[in-house]
Amino acid sequence: MNTKILTTSKEDIAAAGEILKSGGLVAFPTETVYGLGANALDENAVKKIYAAKGRPSDNPLIVHIAEKEEILPLVQTVTPQAQALIDAFFPAPLTIILPKSALISDTVSGGLDTVAVRMPQNEVARKIIKASGCPIAAPSANTSGLPSPTKAKYVIDDMAGKIDAIVDGGDCAVGVESTVITLAGQVPTILRPGAVTKEMLEKVLGRVDVAAAVLSEMKEGETAQSPGMKYKHYAPKAKVVIVNADKAQYEAFVNTRKNAFALCFDGDKIKIPHLSYGKEHDGFSQARELFDALRRLDELGAKKVYARIPEKSGVGMAVYNRLIRAAAFNVIDLTKPFTIGLTGPTGAGKGYVGEILKEKGFRIIDSDAVYRRLTEKGAPLLTEIAAAFGEEVLRDGCLDRKELAARAFRDKESTAKLNALVHPAIVAACEKEATGLCVLDAPQLFEAGAQHKCYKVIAVTAPEALRKERILARDGITEAQAAQRIAAQFDEAYYLSHSDYVVYNDGRDLTKQINTILEEIL
Repeated sequence: MNTKILTTSKEDIAAAGEILKSGGLVAFPTETVYGLGANALDENAVKKIYAAKGRPSDNPLIVHIAEKEEILPLVQTVTPQAQALIDAFFPAPLTIILPKSALISDTVSGGLDTVAVRMPQNEVARKIIKASGCPIAAPSANTSGLPSPTKAKYVIDDMAGKIDAIVDGGDCAVGVESTVITLAGQVPTILRPGAVTKEMLEKVLGRVDVAAAVLSEMKEGETAQSPGMKYKHYAPKAKVVIVNADKAQYEAFVNTRKNAFALCFDGDKIKIPHLSYGKEHDGFSQARELFDALRRLDELGAKKVYARIPEKSGVGMAVYNRLIRAAAFNVIDLTKPFTIGLTGPTGAGKGYVGEILKEKGFRIIDSDAVYRRLTEKGAPLLTEIAAAFGEEVLRDGCLDRKELAARAFRDKESTAKLNALVHPAIVAACEKEATGLCVLDAPQLFEAGAQHKCYKVIAVTAPEALRKERILARDGITEAQAAQRIAAQFDEAYYLSHSDYVVYNDGRDLTKQINTILEEIL
């Protein structure tokens, strides 16, 4: 197909209108992003949108109108809440969802009984809609999944040869798609944030909720009620990882990364290749520049990108919503004390895994070593342990570890009593040592509840017979004592189900397993 590149002249706008009227596809500018339009009342034309974009057919489209009253035939009724929003905002980067009329096909609504309608603020967009004489169904004018286009050149990159025409109207002013609010339920709910913020909507409607899927993944089996909810969206070819950290933490982290790019804010002190996507604390500048920056990363050949996290309020919520989907919900949380929690049943061989992580630049915090330090002769914790388990656990004022083990591991109640004494002290001491990329090596990570202080948890495991063999060789205890220690811990199934990753230390290549995990989480 020969795709025409049109201007915003009166003649070209008329030509665009004729193409739409006759069932063709036209990409056109709006104040948010470029849209890929078709006659919303022509089902065959609408199907062409899905084909051109490679878009899933259960992902609903937004219907664009040129005048406020044009919403009336598209919905069952304009509710008082809807009318209040129309009066307060239209034309605006705001989409309203209401129960649909019989004019709206399932192809447009993604099989839902509602329709999403908006009136663009961009004058060129409204002129094109008027010229067509029909409402226009239009998602963003990009290949499905890629960053939405805010410049005509990106529309040309994605759509040339697939659609009838592209209207070059310059750069989009807002830079992220419209706010989508549904009025089809009991409480008005934002399904996709944008430049019309929650705070602005609440001034008109009162209470406004935000759907859980705005800031997190949709639940399995949940139906997408709005564009941009269900699928991975807005992603460049590079792998994007969001870094949840303050300015100093972010700079320190990304400056240690190799073969990577940083997606940062103006003024960040970054030593590796980087692009800015706006000013810190300025959601409008971030929204305007985000998609362009994601596209430029591909042009620069970036393979892995560490993005500084935006704020989640105001327009920042819209920026975060797009960025979290571009990153496929991959977030490194450096606000937690420990990057990785390393645990597993006794005898599994966590120490070997810890050494590999140390070689890769992680600081290893050994909870066992911290425990030994906290129970040195004269330590306050030692006095508490002796009071709980008897003076016999001390020998010449020092902890007799074998005697304590015999008493603490003889039944679950005794084990729980010891844990209640030592775990809070150990975790607090470990936190004081935590800095940068660090690993908490903790056999009793789950018992102490310390997994919540870790970004990710890796469990190391091995067959029970092999673990028992290692314990006997390591500790010089009897088989009965080894069995007692194993029985005092969670079983292997617990570690597997409560950890993010599992390393099998049964002869398999440990380094290869660790490399695979780190490639995914870092």
